[in-house]
Amino acid sequence: MQAVINGITMAYDDSGSGPAVLFIHGFPLCRRMWYPQLQALTSAGFRVVTPDLRGFGESDAPDGPYSIELFADDMVELLDHLGIEQAVVGGMSMGGYVLFNLLERYPARVRAACFITTRANADDQAGKERRLILSRDVLKYGPQLVADSFEKLLFAEETLKERPKLVAEVYRWMTANDSRGIAGGLLAMRERKDYTPLLSGFTVPALAIGAEGDKAAPPENARAIAAGILGCRLAIIPQAGHMANLENPGAFNAVLLEFLRGI
Repeated sequence: MQAVINGITMAYDDSGSGPAVLFIHGFPLCRRMWYPQLQALTSAGFRVVTPDLRGFGESDAPDGPYSIELFADDMVELLDHLGIEQAVVGGMSMGGYVLFNLLERYPARVRAACFITTRANADDQAGKERRLILSRDVLKYGPQLVADSFEKLLFAEETLKERPKLVAEVYRWMTANDSRGIAGGLLAMRERKDYTPLLSGFTVPALAIGAEGDKAAPPENARAIAAGILGCRLAIIPQAGHMANLENPGAFNAVLLEFLRGI
């Protein structure tokens, strides 16, 4: 499906009926990453909305500038377009940064929050410099530059060895993105704020999901989020890395559905 959202054409899927769950993908990915969750949640009586963020997947990739605030604004306008007043929001990695921003600026729209292999803190200076350099290089050399550098970062070691088809599928998603969107996403993440001091002020039901083999956002990040938000549940997915929902969908879906049913 497509709709004009906040001045761009946004691609999204809207499946099932029942309480709404909005999934926000990570960097440098697209909405296809949620396919193991679509069937599980729609079969369990949930409406699942999975957009491609601006600059990614099949959504428009304008020149920018991009920001986490702009991504959050887009998500709210998409909810408005779909007539959804409130949704459970799950954000993976960069999508988690968007979720933090939604909780800060649009708390009434978030029924519950699921932080998926993400972190609350901002980049340090070295991290900001790396993102700046990479954003410039991807505009010169194309999306495969980022795909090559992120491929091993996204998966647990056992996934890289034992599931080459999954790794290749995700690599294709990354290389299909527009370089302008990838560069914009890098700069948006570079400028994101540190939400660590704000965690105690978030009062929605919350779940933090980490993964044992996550190299991009090691499980201590999920533990820090869970410790900072009162009543936040914590789950660490075994035999999985940054793409925990794809690498171990059985364990991931079980944790997610238990949380959703308990809200």
